[in-house]
Order: sequence, then C-alpha cells, then structure tokens
Amino acid sequence: MHKKNYEKSNNFGKAMARLFKELNIYALFIFIAGLLSVGGSVLEIIAPDKMSELTDHITSGLIVNTDNIETINKKIENNFKNSMPSTSNKKETKIDTKVLDSLDDNTINILFKEFTIDNTVISSKDQVKYLKVVSKLDKNTSNEEIYKQIDKMPKSIKKVIEPKMNMKEIKSIFIYLIILFAIGSLLRFGQSFIMATVSNKFAMRLRTRISKKINRLPLKYFDNNQVGDILSRVTNDVDTVGASLNQSLSDLVMSITLLIGSLIMMFKTDSIMAITAIGSSILGFALMGIILSKSQKYFNARQKELGKLNSHIEEVYSGLLVVKAYNAKKLSDKKFDEYNNRVKEANRKSQFLSGMMMPLMGFIGNFGYVMVCVVGALLVFNNRISFGVIVAFIVYVRLFSQPLTSIAQSMTTMQSSAAASERVFEFLDEEEMTKEDVKTELSIKDAKGNIEFNNVKFGYDEEKTIIKKFSASVKSGQKIAIVGPTGAGKTTMVNLLMKFYNIDDGNITIDGKSIYDLSRENVHSLFTMVLQDTWLFNGTIRENIIFNKKNITDKEVMSVCEKIGLAHFIKTLPNGLDTMIGDNESVSIGQKQLITIARGMIEDSPLLILDEATSNVDTRTEELVQNAMDTLMQGRTSFIIAHRLSTIKNADLILVMNEGNIIEQGTHDELMKKNGFYAGLYNSQFEL
Repeated sequence: MHKKNYEKSNNFGKAMARLFKELNIYALFIFIAGLLSVGGSVLEIIAPDKMSELTDHITSGLIVNTDNIETINKKIENNFKNSMPSTSNKKETKIDTKVLDSLDDNTINILFKEFTIDNTVISSKDQVKYLKVVSKLDKNTSNEEIYKQIDKMPKSIKKVIEPKMNMKEIKSIFIYLIILFAIGSLLRFGQSFIMATVSNKFAMRLRTRISKKINRLPLKYFDNNQVGDILSRVTNDVDTVGASLNQSLSDLVMSITLLIGSLIMMFKTDSIMAITAIGSSILGFALMGIILSKSQKYFNARQKELGKLNSHIEEVYSGLLVVKAYNAKKLSDKKFDEYNNRVKEANRKSQFLSGMMMPLMGFIGNFGYVMVCVVGALLVFNNRISFGVIVAFIVYVRLFSQPLTSIAQSMTTMQSSAAASERVFEFLDEEEMTKEDVKTELSIKDAKGNIEFNNVKFGYDEEKTIIKKFSASVKSGQKIAIVGPTGAGKTTMVNLLMKFYNIDDGNITIDGKSIYDLSRENVHSLFTMVLQDTWLFNGTIRENIIFNKKNITDKEVMSVCEKIGLAHFIKTLPNGLDTMIGDNESVSIGQKQLITIARGMIEDSPLLILDEATSNVDTRTEELVQNAMDTLMQGRTSFIIAHRLSTIKNADLILVMNEGNIIEQGTHDELMKKNGFYAGLYNSQFEL
C-alpha cells in the first residue's frame, strides 16, 4: 500500500490549471505584480550593458593611450622624412636616437617640427626627449618599466598619452546605474507586497470555503474520513498552497523574463559569447526536466502520508486515557513510527531530488563563468571585443543561470503546491447535501411538537437497510423513550428526525408539515440535543452554557444550574461563571455532562432529544438531572435514547426497536405486563 502511494503521481498540469482558475478573482493584482516583476527584470537586464560601458571607461583610464602614441610616432616620422633633402631616399630614412644629442637647436627645429594633439602643442625638443625615452623600450619591457619611462617623458607628451579617466562620464554612468537599481528594487518590493497580499487572501478564502463546505457536507463524509486527514487539508495543505504562491509565482515570472531578456542582450552584444554562455548552461535544462518528472510523485505521497500521520496523532491524543488504560502505548508508538517513517521517506525522496537542483545549477553557472572568461580572453586578444564585454557577460551568465535555478526551485515548490491544492480542491469538490426545495417554515413559537413517522425506510448504503417501514405517532408534550439493543437503529432514528440524513422512503411530519418541505436549519432550530458524548470549547463556563444564544442573563444561567445541581460546583470556582474551561481533564466527566445539559436547557426549544444524557453522572446527580429534565420536558415533546431502562419508567410512550423496526410500544407498565422483548431487556439489567 505504501509503495502504491508513491507510484501514483499527481496530474501536475491539471492541478495547476485548477489552481490558476481559482486565482481568477485576483487576476488583476497578479497581472500588476507580473508587470512589476517584468519591469524589475528588464532594468536588471539593462544594467550589464551599462556596466560594460563603465568598465571600458575605467580600463581606458588605467592603460596608456596607444592611439595617441601611434599618432605621435607617425607625426614625428612624417615630419622627419619631409624635412630631409629631396635627393635622399625618404623611405629608408630612420631616426638614429644616438646622434640626437649632437644636434643643435636649429637642426632639431628643422627635423622635428612641432604639432598639436588633443589641443596640446608637442614642441621639437619634447619630440627629441620622447624619442630618447622610447628608444629604451622593446617588446620584452615590462608594464611596470613602461609606466616608469612614461614618467620621464616631457609633460606635453605625457599629458596626451598617460592613463586618464573620464570622471564626468564615469559619474554619469554610476548615477544612472544607482537610479536603475533603486527603481528595480522598488518594483520588486511592490511585486512582493502584492503577491504576499494575494497569497494570504487566497489562503484565507480557501479556509473560509472549507469552513462553509464542512457545514454543507453530509455526515456520511465524516463517517468515512479521518478527522486528522480533514484537519491536515485545512491547515497544512492550505498553508502549503499559500506559501507556494507567495514564493514561486512571481519568481517564475521574473525568472522567465530574465531568461528571455538575458538571451536577447547576449546575442545583441556578441553572438560567439552568447553561444558559449548558452551552451555551457543548456545541460541544466535537460537535467531539470528529468528531475521534475521523477520527483512529483513523492510530493504527492508526502501530502497524503502527512494527512495519515495527523489522523493518527489526533486519534491517539483524543483517546489518550484509553491508550494508557489498555497499555497500548507500544502499539500506538509502533503505528506512529510506521506513519512517521512513511512521511520521512516521502520527504527524503522529494527533498533529495529537489535538492539536487541547487548544486547542479550552481555547477552549471560556475562552468559558464569559466567558459565566458576563456572564450572572452581569446576574443579580446584578437581585438574582437573589449574587456568590458567580458564583465557584461559574466553578469549575463549569472542572469541566465540564476533564472534556471529559480525556475527549478519554483517548479519544485509548485509541485508541492499542486499536490496540496489537489487535496484541498478534492475536499471542496466533495458531493454536498442535496439542495432543499423549501416550501414552508415552522417557527419555534408555532411549533406544537406533534410528530408522525410514516413507513420510514433508510440505509447508510444501498446494500444494507437499517430502518425498515418505521411508523409511529407522537403527540405534543409526550415523553418518548427509544430503547433497544445496540444496532437496533435508535440513534439513526434521531439522525433522521434531525434531518442529518435524508430518508430513503416514507415521510416524517412535524405538526403536519413534511420534513421534506422544511429546511435543515429550520428543523435544527426546533430541537435541543443533549448527547452522551460531551463537548466543551475553550472559553468561560458562561460562554459554554449560553453557546450561540443572545441576551441571556447570569440570573437565568444560574437558575438553570440550580435545577440540575451545577450551581454548587460553579460557586466553588474562584471566578464563578467567568472561570475558563475547555474539553480537557480539569473538569470531571459528570461536570462536563451537567454543563452540556445546562446548555440544552438554555436553548429552550420546543423539541428535545436526550441521547443517554445521564449515563456519565453518578446516582445522586442522576436523580437531580432526572428531576430537572422532568421539569424541562413539561409541555415539550421529548425523545430519550436510553440504555438504563430505569431512567425512562415515567415515559409517556416507549418505542422498542430491533433490527430497524418497532416491535413493541406502550408505557413501562404496559410493556412489562406483556412480558415481551422490553421486559426481557429491563429484567436483564438487574440480573447478577
């Protein structure tokens, strides 16, 4: 079974399509967030081109102006040749730097005529000094020595050939980049704010829908599904969907924009470098696709196994006393370890495969840096590109590989979101209770309490019918007891009467109005239920008793508590009715039952259902409760499901059920005289 869960993969595309369909109401905000993300990405893509320009300006200020050196050399050589006599071979004329010291000023002025470069006059004497310095340089001269010799050159020549930065241009580009990055950050902030808002609102909306859905689901769903698994869908799965949207959706848009934009800019800058960068990263695409195809089934298994683990935990801790009483700790621990190991295995496999993406994409990115540097160096050597282009491409490789990593991460997170959303939407798509054709309404004030069961037939499934042609007539104000062995259909009858389940055939009428024509809410409002299983919520005693009722005074609450013997307990508490209480062990089972009985008395509905309400209280308290119940039931139609038959001896009518049918009915005395099935049940409770 464990293995099958892992082999069954989610339909990722279908799940994501459903998720985006559900997000339609936030389409405008997501679109705006997408635009902001695209805007921020575009600005980030533009930046490397400007950084390349900035780098070229800086590097040009760090090296000798070779263009001006070449111009100076040509000027000197041409002037020297032109100053030679016309009879000499000018092509073979060379400047002999050894004889320059022997030349007088007049000859120097004739041979080396002054000229102007970049608005700087290069005099004849400066030309001679320059030639003397240059004569000491050759191909083997180190850069350090070259810069030392430049310092010895005349100021005029040094001015036009020494390294010089265009600080005005550099400052302009620097400010441009700062503004660019600032605007990009603001756009990203706006995008993050919008997506955080959307994801949290969407998660809140899902929880609201689930909460409303729970009230529309038939009890059959909760009978067939574990509470812990349902809670896991409401909490873990919804949180996973919300977190995934916040982290992944905008990152995915940004990454795709960066990927496409960086591709365009790379090819625009240099095609050879672009092919180098893409070729070194393309392997990541293939590997990412393989990993994604293998990992989805484990994300699906993780969510399912987590739901099972939560179900087990909820069961164990809600029944902890039973576990301890039966020394079942080892058994529960064994099951916990089994479920926990399944979650661990699913987590390990999903996280291992998804975790491979980060180091893999990191390697691809670093490999791209190396290739760009190597190929870029060759192209710079061949004067194909400038050094600034290499710097730009290093940034482009990051912009290209980073989206691959982000896409991989986003897809991993989206896989978790797909698995979680599928479970959430599976719950939201569950078949609801049938829609009601409400034709009438019975108000609490007008209700008398006359109830008719007419050939009622019901089964929880088609193969097994529990209630078979059940008929009975109940008069207003009567106290009706329903007795019978376990599985006879007693609680089922109450569920049908409360319209928790729809009957398969027959009819139930309340004051002549068919239960088919009344809404479920209307039927529920007519009844007060006090169940065998107590339920208290975290709050004060007052809040637990008043529960959903308004304008109830403390005097009314204490009056009810006096009737059932709860007042003494409340008065012994330090804060009285304001004492905080919950469904925990700080209150005894009997006291819990008394509080729930008080809650039922406060409800004050015309119809009353007691499902073995006194079974958990002691004999003395039972007598007090019985007296209080007798007072409460005066003038009200009451249904009592009882196992202790001594508690229903004063009932107006006792319905004896067995295998879904009423086999006997009458008062206690009448049934005892018949000496039938009821008499056998009653007498068996006093046998030793």
